[in-house]
Amino acid sequence: MEKRTLGQSDLQVSPICLGTMTFGEQVGEAQSHAILDQALAAGVDFWDTAEMYSVPPRRETYGATETILGNWFAKNPGKRNQVVLASKVAGPSRGMPWVREGKGMTAADIVASCDASLKRLQTDVIDLYQIHWPERNVPAFGAMYFNPELERTQTSILEQLQALDGLVRAGKIRYIGLSNETPYGVHEFVRLAEQHGLARVVSIQNPYALTNRWYENALDETCYRLNVGLLAYSPLAFGALTGKYDQTGIFSAEAPRGRLSIYEATQKQRWARASAIATAKRYNDLAREHGLTPTQLALSFVYHKWQVASTIIGVTTQAQLAEDIEAWNVRLSAPVLEAIDAIRLELRDPAV
Repeated sequence: MEKRTLGQSDLQVSPICLGTMTFGEQVGEAQSHAILDQALAAGVDFWDTAEMYSVPPRRETYGATETILGNWFAKNPGKRNQVVLASKVAGPSRGMPWVREGKGMTAADIVASCDASLKRLQTDVIDLYQIHWPERNVPAFGAMYFNPELERTQTSILEQLQALDGLVRAGKIRYIGLSNETPYGVHEFVRLAEQHGLARVVSIQNPYALTNRWYENALDETCYRLNVGLLAYSPLAFGALTGKYDQTGIFSAEAPRGRLSIYEATQKQRWARASAIATAKRYNDLAREHGLTPTQLALSFVYHKWQVASTIIGVTTQAQLAEDIEAWNVRLSAPVLEAIDAIRLELRDPAV
């Protein structure tokens, strides 16, 4: 598997990144470690986690995923240097007082969160440390419109950058990234970093899937011109683009067990909207018409887009991991890509 340089950094990452938010909730530690072993053996040596994982976030499992990863590193001395390790500091609380109190994310919060993650991960340095969601008011996680009346900023972007830069200078992190960001946010982080000689963001972790191509509406140009790499998350739309809900939907008693049916079965959740599920079925049917599995279509589309530096996959079994890695070898034909764009022109991005 080829390596890609992440933004303006010397990080060489695999084009498939193992997301670990299922570890500690859907997946126990022994199975998690087996998945990590398999991923590394297959060349997937870019791993992403976060302080708030596992998901769905609960007080009882806060930090569980990082702890599982840390225990794997402890069991496998010498392998830490074979992995590009990414983690995240949570943004404002979003109803999770066990992460932090209050509505903001201060410079002190960033430093404290990093120190705690380093301890759980049992490592001296995090290769890529990301802000999980913006401290300021932005439309994200299914909110479609910016509303200035919701403004709540308490810590400026400059202050956040200064805290992150301090962590880089202290040797606790190597590079910094953003997540769930907007074109304005990316531009401002880069502008202030260059103006003040601070650490510059090298990546952005945002949703990108057949049912959510919002990234292509200007953010891709921003990141291209500023050399900020996209880490695409939820390429399978929480399982909707695997086809497993096509016959049952997600709200019926017959629905397969999965993220959408177990935890996210609400019309307010972007991936679970009726329009998003119906659109996913259109793409799944397209895959079958061309002799592909829905998973192959959805992953190949994201894997090989020029906008994407690495695609974050989340799995609960080793079989799923093998299937997702094998999809790297699938290349979509021009007629299939044209049909995908035709569906998008008709139905747009229902999971934004």
